[in-house]
Amino acid sequence: MGSNNFSRRDFMKATSATAVGLGLGLGSLVEAAPAKKRSKSANDKVVFGLIGCGGMGASNMRNFMGYEDVEVAALCDVDKNRMPNDIKDVTNKYGREPKIYDDYRKMLENKDIDAIIVGSPDHWHALNLIHACEAGKDVYCEKPISHNIVEAKAMVGAKRHFKRVVQVGTWQRSTREFHNAIEYIRAGKLGKIVHCRAWISDATRLGKKAPIAVPDGFNYDMWVGPAAMRLYQENITHWNWRWINNTGGGLTTDWGVHMMDIALLGMSKGLDLPMPNRVMSSGGLWTIKDDDRDAPDTIESILNFGDPDFAMTWSVLRDHPGKPGHCTEFVSADGRTLRVWRGGWEIVDGDGKQLPKENADPQESGHWENFLDCVKSRQAPRADLDSVAQTTMVCHLVNASLQAGEMVRWDKAKMDIVGKAGKNTMAYSRNYRKGYKLPIYK
Repeated sequence: MGSNNFSRRDFMKATSATAVGLGLGLGSLVEAAPAKKRSKSANDKVVFGLIGCGGMGASNMRNFMGYEDVEVAALCDVDKNRMPNDIKDVTNKYGREPKIYDDYRKMLENKDIDAIIVGSPDHWHALNLIHACEAGKDVYCEKPISHNIVEAKAMVGAKRHFKRVVQVGTWQRSTREFHNAIEYIRAGKLGKIVHCRAWISDATRLGKKAPIAVPDGFNYDMWVGPAAMRLYQENITHWNWRWINNTGGGLTTDWGVHMMDIALLGMSKGLDLPMPNRVMSSGGLWTIKDDDRDAPDTIESILNFGDPDFAMTWSVLRDHPGKPGHCTEFVSADGRTLRVWRGGWEIVDGDGKQLPKENADPQESGHWENFLDCVKSRQAPRADLDSVAQTTMVCHLVNASLQAGEMVRWDKAKMDIVGKAGKNTMAYSRNYRKGYKLPIYK
């Protein structure tokens, strides 16, 4: 063990220049049926355990269950009320019940498990993944990878230290429209890009609810884990933890890690992404009042990049007239714009006139199949942790600037904030609750 202040060279040492490719259709979270039969021999089978039933964890599990060389052997959740449907589906698929755990650390002791699906809330991702790496498991981890910057760096350190394969659930890297857009930009067909825009709309309301008794079968203390303890409220736990700063990062981390990721990939040559040298954010909880959420509903952030030179804006919007509710745009020096969203992409001139576009050659595999291939080949997957950690940290920098109320500077060579501005924020780091410790690997 050692410091988490590893260099950019160390950070990206294990990263390949794999291009993004073809996979899902129309923003669906269900991958298409496997295009080819895969070996079913015992030596080639990948045995999974799931941390976090319901939601994205269960969705990812079902995607993997569509492959012949996959077996799901174990499920873990701190809330027994969320497990019955997943237990039923696994039992029906394999003709036997999976092993059930309420403590993921016990599941990680199971030597029969090769890979772990991390589908827990964001504030648990770091410990789930690092402990899985320590146990010799490969990991498919939901996005965003971490609750803060320090956790993201620790996760990359553990993945590299234990030489594990980690795919992140940024599945837009494997969909047709985003692949086409990224390859078009990388090929220079839009010319010099001077501005990228990414946005999402947010009108989510949690309402006001008083604390109540914890439901039977729900280990709420374990659910809170390393986060700060607060009284149980049903409207800020399952799913809605995204809009609570104690457990999530609002839509900047929940969707920014998707939409800004596409901009960063387009402006890169591979999986090593450009990162901003300056970030300035403004916003707040300005519209949604008398509500238990505390993540901002309005954000405008300007990010300056130096290699290559361009600006990016990230917006959590109140409106999006004439445009999709989520989108990434690339704006060229001559005024042409490439716009891409879940389900389509287009190129327009300065007057909004549609221009011709070209599709890229597709990849052979989708997002989940790509992970299975890499578990066997030991190569870096399409959404390798090293790469998506960079996007995640960009999202955290937006929140750090907003929380600090000042500009934040970043040094990519050191993979850290420059100076003090932004470091005293929840987006940069947090004190773990007593009984929990973040392992740091060099």
